Amino acid sequence: MQQWTTHSPEETMHFSECLADYLKPGDCLTLSGDLGAGKTIFTKGLAKGLGITEMVNSPTFTIVKEYHSGRIALYHMDVYRISDEEDIGLEDYFEQDGVTVIEWAENIPSWLPDDVLSLAVKRVNEQERIITCTACGTRSERIYEEISKDERISH
Repeated sequence: MQQWTTHSPEETMHFSECLADYLKPGDCLTLSGDLGAGKTIFTKGLAKGLGITEMVNSPTFTIVKEYHSGRIALYHMDVYRISDEEDIGLEDYFEQDGVTVIEWAENIPSWLPDDVLSLAVKRVNEQERIITCTACGTRSERIYEEISKDERISH
């Protein structure tokens, strides 16, 4: 487990934009954090790093938003209103040729792939966030190692 502190929304976006450099189709990231912690800001930076040109916003009511304008597609999910028992086909996205980002993944633990990079965003104050990263699986561990060594991101 590794932690980074960001001091503004721009730094949070910079962190996730750098993370995007290490992602490949099929990678799955989970994002946890309270409402207003910065999960959507994080995803906007990730999308920018993937070359997504579309406006990125929270998929709270649509559950999934797809973005295909970048070098890799982005599937942004918000499963806050989903229970683990519901079967609405979200796991189909894990097999596609994009990166999947899941907000509130703790609501669907049995659906998650075995290899997941988990990121927790904690709001310290209006500007500052602590981002905690945990890897589960060979591919996610490789991403974790790369982002941990990335000199563009301060700890």
